[in-house]
Amino acid sequence: MSVFRLGLTGSIGMGKSFTARLFREEGIPVWDADAAVHRLYAPGGAAVEPVAELCPAARFGGGIDREVLKTWIAADPTALVRLESVVHPLVAADRQAFLAVTETNLAVLDIPLLYEKGYETEMDAVLLVTAPPLVQRARVLARPGMTEAQFAAILARQMPDRDKRARADHIVETLGEQAAREYVRALIAYIRGGFDA
Repeated sequence: MSVFRLGLTGSIGMGKSFTARLFREEGIPVWDADAAVHRLYAPGGAAVEPVAELCPAARFGGGIDREVLKTWIAADPTALVRLESVVHPLVAADRQAFLAVTETNLAVLDIPLLYEKGYETEMDAVLLVTAPPLVQRARVLARPGMTEAQFAAILARQMPDRDKRARADHIVETLGEQAAREYVRALIAYIRGGFDA
């Protein structure tokens, strides 16, 4: 069965995890890129050995310590590119494995850096999750340990929301749960309606 791949993306603090949960509650399977990385870095994960070769200090308890990786990336300008060259193919393989066992005609692929890494070409459509800048800022700075500097650094790595808006097929604002839930339900119906056309 062919699976319609709906890419789900949005900058930090926009409500992407919340929106992914709404899809799950409607019975739509969701693949989460961040969760895939956690699996790959866990003891026995496919990324442990190759990442430990790049950064031996990151090996911890049979897995990879992400805080050590962050320190390494901050200190070495080449670290992130080398890390991504190892991890991205493993993440892509995890995504393909998920799609191979998906038993519905629609699946959501939650990819934070979808546009930044060019993954939109692998999607049938993209849903952008967004919120006003002041709401985004308040949400992010309310996270434990988050600082203004960290927030600024994260934003610098992400495509501006206005550029994502210009490229997305669908856009949902996450200001109210009920409105977002209704949007998700309507989008599912719209996409599935296309299967019958």
